[in-house]
Amino acid sequence: MDLLIDVLKDGLKDTAQLVPFLFLTYLAMEALEHSAAGRAEAIIARADKSGPVVGALLGALPQCGFSAMAATLYAGRVVTVGTLVAVLLSTSDEMVPVFVAHQEPISRLLAVIGFKVAVGMVVGLVLDATLRALHRTGDGHPHIRELCERAHCHCETVPELEAVVHGHEHHHAHDHDHHHDHEHDDHPRWWHIVRSALVHTVEVTLTIFVISCAFGLLIEVVGEEALASFLGIHPVRATFLAGLVGLIPNCGASVAITELYLSGALSSGAMIAGLLVSGGVGLLVLFRTNADQQQNAEIAAFIYVVGVLAGLLVGALGIIF
Repeated sequence: MDLLIDVLKDGLKDTAQLVPFLFLTYLAMEALEHSAAGRAEAIIARADKSGPVVGALLGALPQCGFSAMAATLYAGRVVTVGTLVAVLLSTSDEMVPVFVAHQEPISRLLAVIGFKVAVGMVVGLVLDATLRALHRTGDGHPHIRELCERAHCHCETVPELEAVVHGHEHHHAHDHDHHHDHEHDDHPRWWHIVRSALVHTVEVTLTIFVISCAFGLLIEVVGEEALASFLGIHPVRATFLAGLVGLIPNCGASVAITELYLSGALSSGAMIAGLLVSGGVGLLVLFRTNADQQQNAEIAAFIYVVGVLAGLLVGALGIIF
């Protein structure tokens, strides 16, 4: 019992120190998300063959909705599978707030993000080029109405998505309606930003606390040297396992991977594998919106293989972030 109490106290102390940094980071992220709402979809949808490049760059921004947005656009065949893959691979999910909360050097954070963006770009471009060479790019037309019919939304979102593909006519009307709705909102815009930041902070704080306590208990029971030795002796196994953890469509996956890496329990290769695969809720949205479940499974498996191979390469080359 004393051991458990000590672990809980240490976990609470370590987590409490991160809360102010998490909140400030999420506050900035939410402000960015609100100010850029709707623009990212248009940028990616109109990128054409350079979609993977644009998708990888946008996916790297500290914003939680890009992977879900990319999955929805792909389900409507507005963007290519290469663009979707690029976004999923580059998406940082909760990595950025955790790095900031731990006050890690900005150069270290940018190195990880840059690597993920580079992998996303290259893999997305190669995938699209390969599918074009094999004539497996579909009919080249968006299927927005079919997407809305499958979702039983009575095509309410068709004008918005069609505006992204064909022009701005519906977009302006939507903006007017959106502005009209906000006029009748009882709360100002800043309140929504603060509330969202608070919710994210609480969720991630609880996740970090649970992971910290679990990891602390594991160290106390197994021993820090034994655990470090196991992960060091089996870096390949750790890379495969980190990739599997990354497939979990929850912010806890990227939080766990980042926390273990910053604590020294995971190598750079295992961390890269897990964070490349960890695309937020993107895969979850893909399975929900895209009708072809076999295709969804293939995309998920492809992401996992790319993440593991990249992690193994980082390990083999001895790259340290």
